[in-house]
Amino acid sequence: MLLLLIAAAMGLTVLARRIEIPSAVMLVLGGMVLAFVPTLPHINLQPELALALFLPPLLQASALRTDWGLFRSNIVFIALLAFGAVLFTAGIVAVTARGLIPGMGWPAAIALGAIVAPPDAVAATSVLKRFRLPKRIVAVLEGESLINDASALVLYKLAISAALIGSVGVGQVLSSFSVTALIGVVVGLAAGFAANWLMQRMKDHFLEILASFLAGFISYLAAEWVDGSGVLAAVACGGLIGRAQLKLAARTRLQSHSAWELVEFILASLVFLLVGLQLREIMTRLVDYDHGHLIVLGVAMSLVLIVSRFVWVFVTFYPAAAVASVLQGGKFNPPLSYPTIISWAGMRGVVSLAAALALPSGFPQRDLIVFLAFCAIFSTLVVQGTTLKLLIRWFDPKDPDIGVVNHATVRARETVAAAVAGVVPEGGRTARELVSEFQARRDAALSGCAVVGHDRLDALLRQKLATIEAARGELHEMRDDIDAETLATLTQQLDLEEEQIRLAIDEANPSVGNVH
Repeated sequence: MLLLLIAAAMGLTVLARRIEIPSAVMLVLGGMVLAFVPTLPHINLQPELALALFLPPLLQASALRTDWGLFRSNIVFIALLAFGAVLFTAGIVAVTARGLIPGMGWPAAIALGAIVAPPDAVAATSVLKRFRLPKRIVAVLEGESLINDASALVLYKLAISAALIGSVGVGQVLSSFSVTALIGVVVGLAAGFAANWLMQRMKDHFLEILASFLAGFISYLAAEWVDGSGVLAAVACGGLIGRAQLKLAARTRLQSHSAWELVEFILASLVFLLVGLQLREIMTRLVDYDHGHLIVLGVAMSLVLIVSRFVWVFVTFYPAAAVASVLQGGKFNPPLSYPTIISWAGMRGVVSLAAALALPSGFPQRDLIVFLAFCAIFSTLVVQGTTLKLLIRWFDPKDPDIGVVNHATVRARETVAAAVAGVVPEGGRTARELVSEFQARRDAALSGCAVVGHDRLDALLRQKLATIEAARGELHEMRDDIDAETLATLTQQLDLEEEQIRLAIDEANPSVGNVH
């Protein structure tokens, strides 16, 4: 079944690209269709497995590529969405649910609000990567989706406790979140430090990549075991590992990037496909409900969810922009397109469905809550995800930072260009010319001809490696002054140049092996 699901995910992704819609949307729709195919066995999405298997690597993958400089500069917007918007949305949904659903108590209503309130990191990344948006919008949306699950899951757990043992006060909510968040961050940083220490001593790129994968799982499970936030632990661990990437070998970075992309694609595809596959099981549990009433409830709750986000974003965005301008000593007056796109890009995903499915079997109106959570995912992911492209085309938002000259970025590009050009003192030849000469001498040696100056050429190539390493060290020192995308691009240029030289040296000296 796993192989069939991966094959189905591949086919649906190809189809999504052909008709130009987000692959996440096509995977959910495809899963919904497959759910009602009689010959296919039904697959139950176990909530504990879904959170523990899918969430850590996907959160860590997002954290690895997060631009933490942009994250810090937009922390006001991110905090208002990750904490304020979650509580506001959960409250509005809870009040609406109490009014529309007879007999629903406050604990069940708040649990529903907490389940559907947080936009999903996997959904946001899957949809946003198809569009070219201003970096500030992407930083806010991805930053929000990285940490909002923590606040929502704390509220969710307290709502369950209130339903089972009685009322829970506001003070307990705040103190519980503070303690949970602190434990999660500490555990994540500890796991990240340990992983970095281990990876820098292994000297084997496969084991180093494997260690980076395991670190996310270990941080998440360890934090949950000590009643911390596994979400924040995985994010903190991934962020710390990402910061130390420049200390690893070039081959590790190049192969790690490909490995993480593949794993992220497979896991994200399976997540959305499994979400759609749950529709049959959800509907079989609602046979006693009037289907017309269910549709009305689903549409009403989805509208409330979408409208409440618009209200929160537009009420808080421009005051937050004023505060950010004061803190950063500049002026930021965002156009109307910024809050509109941020409001419309609040897609829900697997965390909401897994949290709904994880409700205890005796929880009040559990089946209805699961159905409404699925409706929230469908409406925000399918409806908003497919129309987001039209909204972006309509506004055509411009990035004001594109024309800004960053002197650190200019210096970093000059440093890398000089290292890649590879002009060395003796002879003034570039690295590529040296590699060509080196390979010609190797071919001559294999054919039995005499080789003159082999040691000198070997020394020149090793000098070039030292030049590349020095340039990489300068990049490491400037990493806080340049954006993450530029840093990744320049680092990859150095890594590819280094691998080209190492390959030539290894081929000419097969007995030596890879040069470290």
